[in-house]
Amino acid sequence: MRIIRGKYGRRRFDVPGNISARPTTDFARENIFNVLENLVDFEGLSALDLFGGTGAISFEFLSRGCEEVTTVEKAPVQVNFIRKVKEMLNAQNLTLVKGDVFRFIDSCEKKFDIIFADPPYDLPNFAEVPERILASKMLKDDTIVVIEHSKNYDFSALPHFTQHRIYGSVNFSIFRMDE
Repeated sequence: MRIIRGKYGRRRFDVPGNISARPTTDFARENIFNVLENLVDFEGLSALDLFGGTGAISFEFLSRGCEEVTTVEKAPVQVNFIRKVKEMLNAQNLTLVKGDVFRFIDSCEKKFDIIFADPPYDLPNFAEVPERILASKMLKDDTIVVIEHSKNYDFSALPHFTQHRIYGSVNFSIFRMDE
């Protein structure tokens, strides 16, 4: 795993071979962060990374200046890897939640500036993810929500949808609460 830019930029971490996550490619991650940087200044923002996987998205948020990042992941191998990288970077402003994302969405009342969700593409209730986030209590008036998905999904009919980006086989749907 490579952190692309920012204070941790170009740092690399060896991902365990038994990790079950499908990490966002460096190419797709770099491009979606370029899009986000044109929408907001990360400095001082709070971000939520749902389905944290390797933590690459979380660490990219921290590296680019987010004040605090919360990562939700339930798989023990991924949780341990994220914890290890957090310790190596001394990233005290990363909160790691080991648990079910859907329970977290339903119970969380903390509000975030940016919410990023990269569910497993074969998740049985994948299509519910954006709807549940958009109906949650985690949104501010200007929260940006990014959903990573395969070409099999089209979320453009949902409220607050602003754009769809494609980088190789990776698709992103972006929602902004003030639009």
